[in-house]
Amino acid sequence: MAAASSNSRVVFTPSGLKGEVPSGTTVLEAARELGVDLDSVCGGRGICGRCQVDITPGNHSKWAITVDEANASPPGVLETDYRGKRPIGHGARLGCGVQILGDLVVDVPEESQIHRQVVRKDIDLGDLVVDPTISLHYLDLEPGNAAELTLQEQLDDGDSLAGRIIDGLADQWAIEDAAVPFDVLAELHAAFPRLTVAVRRQTTTLNPASSAERSSPTVVAVYPGFVDRVVGAAVDIGSTTVAGHLCDLQTGEVLASAGRMNPQIRFGEDLMSRVSYVMMNPGGDQQLTGAIRVALQELLDELVTEARLDYSMLLDVVLVGNPIMGHLVLGIDPTPLGQAPFPLATDRAVAAPATQFDLRPGPQVYFGPCIAGHVGADTAAAILAEKPHRGDAVQLLVDVGTNAEIVLGNSSGLLAASSPTGPAFEGAQISAGQRATAGAIERVRIDRATLEPSFRIIGFEHWSDSPEFAAEQPTVTGICGSGIIEVISEMYLSGVIDAQGVVQGDLMAKSSRIEPNERTFSYRLFENVAITQDDVRAIQLAKAALRAGVDLLLEHSPYDKVDEVRLAGAFGAHIDPTHAMVLGLIPDCPVSAVTAVGNAAGSGATMALLSAAERTEMEQVVASVTKIETATEPRFQELFVAALAFPHETAANPNLEQVVTLPPRPEPGSDQRRRRRRSRSAGNRTS
Repeated sequence: MAAASSNSRVVFTPSGLKGEVPSGTTVLEAARELGVDLDSVCGGRGICGRCQVDITPGNHSKWAITVDEANASPPGVLETDYRGKRPIGHGARLGCGVQILGDLVVDVPEESQIHRQVVRKDIDLGDLVVDPTISLHYLDLEPGNAAELTLQEQLDDGDSLAGRIIDGLADQWAIEDAAVPFDVLAELHAAFPRLTVAVRRQTTTLNPASSAERSSPTVVAVYPGFVDRVVGAAVDIGSTTVAGHLCDLQTGEVLASAGRMNPQIRFGEDLMSRVSYVMMNPGGDQQLTGAIRVALQELLDELVTEARLDYSMLLDVVLVGNPIMGHLVLGIDPTPLGQAPFPLATDRAVAAPATQFDLRPGPQVYFGPCIAGHVGADTAAAILAEKPHRGDAVQLLVDVGTNAEIVLGNSSGLLAASSPTGPAFEGAQISAGQRATAGAIERVRIDRATLEPSFRIIGFEHWSDSPEFAAEQPTVTGICGSGIIEVISEMYLSGVIDAQGVVQGDLMAKSSRIEPNERTFSYRLFENVAITQDDVRAIQLAKAALRAGVDLLLEHSPYDKVDEVRLAGAFGAHIDPTHAMVLGLIPDCPVSAVTAVGNAAGSGATMALLSAAERTEMEQVVASVTKIETATEPRFQELFVAALAFPHETAANPNLEQVVTLPPRPEPGSDQRRRRRRSRSAGNRTS
């Protein structure tokens, strides 16, 4: 039922911006008032169609909002008579045509944003030996000189087309006992007599029963004439971004890459919000499954189109993602993963025809094995890419996201865990935070003497204190994850905040950058970007959760130190190692041993796509990983509290101190330590 108040609450996703507006305000007007990135070229006249939004009814526990269909005005003339060039998508509304009549949660899809997300997910396949599960075989099944043969002789050459293919593969390619499944039969007549046959060969898996792969070679496609290229796609289904790569299955060449925002964001920014949505809204799991499957099909279509290929050439799709994404794309209820003991429906790899995923027929879909209730196939793929199990060095592999997946170990054994870092590292819950789009601050330095900042934004190569920046005056829209890491690290190194994260108000006399903010203080980075005390606290809570997970793995392992750190993921790829260590995200080790490895999950998925041996290795390694569940570990909270300080309350930092000068630690019993304890208590209450 529509709210009786003259004002209505509105929350915009994925930005998280929210506020109250007078009832009757249009969504476009509310977006402009709240600073939401919603495109409109025609100024709200219902002509351009760029301001399309999605309104999600149901109970949104994260914001304590229940959205009824009556809370949004029904389509009026502006929408019913719309004839613009950009069609209104299924279920979408024009932001300029929808009036807010009650509390709403409004999703702004990527295509309706002015500053669309920069998808920066590259892959590194190293020295991969291409060993695909699918091979191509040309067959000439013309029966001798057909013009001189009698009808009876032609009939004797083979009772069926499928039989002739089976015999041809055996005679011409030594492929014995091939199977021709039902879904290929319809293509046989059009392909004969000279054709190319795609065969999925036998593969070794830990659990063949969980896979659609047969114990014998299987014909998966036939093409008229000679064909020398079929393709496969490797897709990393992240909670924020879905990114895919299209590859030639014979050569390993990456033919196309594409990415898009995960449309499930409109149901909740983080994974637990989406699980909560399913719990509180009957049929919510089907909505989430439908949304990701539609996005997956759109991504596959985009990849094939970019490569200028026919969709019939796509025969294999490898998917990886966290367990909740995995359950949803498989059409399995994810709610058991919302509470301990977080049981997986299966930890084995799953393979099935694309049609079982509501995708266009043709390819087989393989979803990689999961490790634990919150450590999924994306982490399995990252392990495959970085191969800690093959070396002697103790490697720490961290995929930093709304949920941080952590792997520790070497050839002696691996341990894995997940820590609930939340969306702060991606710009959410930060006052001027945003995703990595053009105009976002991504690099920051603060002068130690004057406290004056300089920064660099995405899409403009010059720093803010350069003549080029002053001349061009590029638009600064906010600050993204890597910029947040750097600015808070620089604030600590310059003394703007102390070890417990308190913004030092007494520095107002030294710099006008320090500003009062109610009962606390902020640091003004730019005209429209200030780092508040709440921003610092959000990062402290996130980094402490990640670090506590790392420390917990170290306590459970035989290792007393970390030799090398690999930062994975789209966000991890842009974190400066020194600033990450100053913040205390990762334990002390040689700074030169900290490397960003980009989209390791996407790289691993691509390796599993192109090599049956790599796919088998991934399944074998995952089966041997020791799982540590942070949510049920008594020590996690103690380690979390110790990790709140910058860089850490007790851990030494000899390697870090070789490259930066850290502020002196407060002496035991000092006023600063007592203030830290009070601040920490307040932080725990607010968290």
